[in-house]
Amino acid sequence: MDVSGLQAALERMILDPKYHAPLTLVKAVRNGLVYGTKVRFPHALVMIFLFRSGTLQEKFRLIFKATRLHARNLAMFALIYKGTMLALSTAQGRERGADSFLAGLLGGYYVFGRYKSSVSQQIVIYVFARVILGVAQLAFQPPGDNTLVGAKYGGRGGSGFLGDALGLSVEARESIRKGSWPVFASLSWAGVMWMFRWYPDMLQPSMKSSMVYIYENADKWDSFRNFLIHNK
Repeated sequence: MDVSGLQAALERMILDPKYHAPLTLVKAVRNGLVYGTKVRFPHALVMIFLFRSGTLQEKFRLIFKATRLHARNLAMFALIYKGTMLALSTAQGRERGADSFLAGLLGGYYVFGRYKSSVSQQIVIYVFARVILGVAQLAFQPPGDNTLVGAKYGGRGGSGFLGDALGLSVEARESIRKGSWPVFASLSWAGVMWMFRWYPDMLQPSMKSSMVYIYENADKWDSFRNFLIHNK
């Protein structure tokens, strides 16, 4: 088998402009897998060895499970987000201002909103905190060319007074309680992707750099090496 010939053929394909759009999805998945692994593995290693009991084998199984889930979630979200952005821009002929919000909403619901694991909760709460900090900064930003699209984020009604005021039944309150997590996860990701697309400097630096790594760098490569082996 001619390895050099195969490599040359792959190089020609990934550098062909007609394949660039679909290949951004491949690289986005790659970036999500790599970044999720790099972030979760050392965190899980320290936390599980410090605070979890069990055998060495059990601890490593937990570390592997948490790392795999984090990497898979980021890779799946990257695929849905980039794929939705590509589909919307193709259908409309150009990107529109709300596309990133809609793509983030869809990815946030599908990946993080349907099932509530401890890893998913940590990621969504982290994202939500960064959105709130970004909105706070954006509120003091002098007016520019872009107009801030208002978004409303609800708080929790710990005493239940809102339900009483609205006269909600027990069944209605339970439905709202069950639906609160998907809504929260979806809106958090929709908000952060919209902000990253239009106001990236308003995001906390580490959050911004992680999103540049996964999503923005998915559009850039000039060889097979920085397409799959190295990010840039």
